[in-house]
Amino acid sequence: MEMKQKLIRAAAALAATGALGAALPALAAEQFIPLLAYRTGSFAPLGIPWADGKMDYLKLVNARDGGINGVKITYEECETAYATDRGVECYERLKTRGGGASGFDTQSTGITFAVTDKAPLDKVPVVTPGYGLSQSADGSVFEWNFPLGGTYWTAADVMIQDIARKEGGFDNLKGKKIALVYHDSPYGKEPIPLLQARAKKHGFELLMYPVTAPGVEQKSTWLQIRQSRPAYVLLWSAGIMTPTAIREAQASGYPRDKMYAIWWAGSEGDVRDLGAVAKGYNAITIHNSASRDKVHEDLKTHVYDKGQGTGPSSVGTIAHTRGMIISMLQVEGIRAAQEKFGKGKPMTPEQVRWGLENLNLTQERLNELGFGEIMRPIQTSCRDHMGGDWARIVQWDGARFEVVSDWYQSDKELIDPMVKELAARYAKEKGTTPRDC
Repeated sequence: MEMKQKLIRAAAALAATGALGAALPALAAEQFIPLLAYRTGSFAPLGIPWADGKMDYLKLVNARDGGINGVKITYEECETAYATDRGVECYERLKTRGGGASGFDTQSTGITFAVTDKAPLDKVPVVTPGYGLSQSADGSVFEWNFPLGGTYWTAADVMIQDIARKEGGFDNLKGKKIALVYHDSPYGKEPIPLLQARAKKHGFELLMYPVTAPGVEQKSTWLQIRQSRPAYVLLWSAGIMTPTAIREAQASGYPRDKMYAIWWAGSEGDVRDLGAVAKGYNAITIHNSASRDKVHEDLKTHVYDKGQGTGPSSVGTIAHTRGMIISMLQVEGIRAAQEKFGKGKPMTPEQVRWGLENLNLTQERLNELGFGEIMRPIQTSCRDHMGGDWARIVQWDGARFEVVSDWYQSDKELIDPMVKELAARYAKEKGTTPRDC
């Protein structure tokens, strides 16, 4: 009899527990996005507004939209100081967080190189808008890499196109000297194959000047440039290396309007303190840096007016806007995955990879998101993980950057064979079989 009573009490307790459990609200669905950043180190002048923009857009989606179809975005920032080993540590620590990281914007070509071999094993996307491995645009080989919106090859190609326009055509490049001043790292070396191909095709001489990190000592480089007198200088720098190069150009008498900088050396933080010293300085950009759009209004209304913004001084700058673009691309990859695998549900990293591979950001959709005046459409596929490479040239007028060109796209007849060749070489080296797209 006593045993029977114990069983009855136990059953009642379990029933009560079940009832209470049923009464508890279900935990809100969450989607985790890691935020690698470099707010310290020699690249910090670029890294800070870039990181602010990435975080601000995630805050905006949560505040304005309640997340992605009701799925709240969670995130954690991890400081790399642009060091590859620290970036890999961040990757390893965060890749399984929150049910699996939605994808890593590594913010570094070196870190991208380091995690590209890891991503297929971990099944985590690597999102590198405007940077990373240029051949990773080939999705048949690089299934987990997404250099959305452009690569360093497309950037270098557009620079040469704009120079040719100024010179009256590609034929007029023959016999000229074009110099590349680059950060002596995987990042700085990325454009070299494209520039070598262009030099061979058009008959100009490519001069190359590596600069040792962090890039504060460039006097000997610019002395060589003064002696060689190139018609144009392409600058592949970031952080403290950029204003140093511009000051040395002035000191050596090299005209700033003959300089073309990669997008990471073309933000207000690079030239604002230089003012008129940098006047005429050109840079390439993957978005219309002369424009603000509805996303900036929404950010003010839903985030900054509530005292929840990350970096008030950087909002509206080129680097901050580009940070928002990067987070927007990640969010829309998650949204595309939900359309296939279930709205209102957190997506696994593998599902997000599918979403990034099936992005279709039309002009109409960009208008809805508040980016229609800032950037051009992007559409990815199994084979094309870049999705578009629109870019234009901006020029510093002493106080602000102004757009000075129409939109360009890279020369596919030149770049596509290079992408295919180097992607095939990578697949052979790694012993992988390209997908049948």
